[in-house]
Amino acid sequence: MSSDNQWSADEDEGLLSRLIRKSRDSPFVPVGIAGFTTVGSYGLYKLKHRRDQKMSIHLIHMRVAPQGFVVRAVTLGVLYSMYKDYIRPRSFNVSKK
Repeated sequence: MSSDNQWSADEDEGLLSRLIRKSRDSPFVPVGIAGFTTVGSYGLYKLKHRRDQKMSIHLIHMRVAPQGFVVRAVTLGVLYSMYKDYIRPRSFNVSKK
């Protein structure tokens, strides 16, 4: 094996700088992470005040709500990416006669 390591630049990248770079590439990833954390934390908080609701039902709701938020964030990210790549260039490349 050669001594040149083509992955050395990626290993030097820290966790925060990687998150910042990824959030520039796809801005809805941090929104999905924050929403998942918020909805999940709220579900854990509500665990104390679930009254007569069964634990299994509460845990199912606690799983489905954050997943739904992340799916919505990913869908919005895909729609934004499609707009940015396909629709916006067409509207600005209209030839003026």
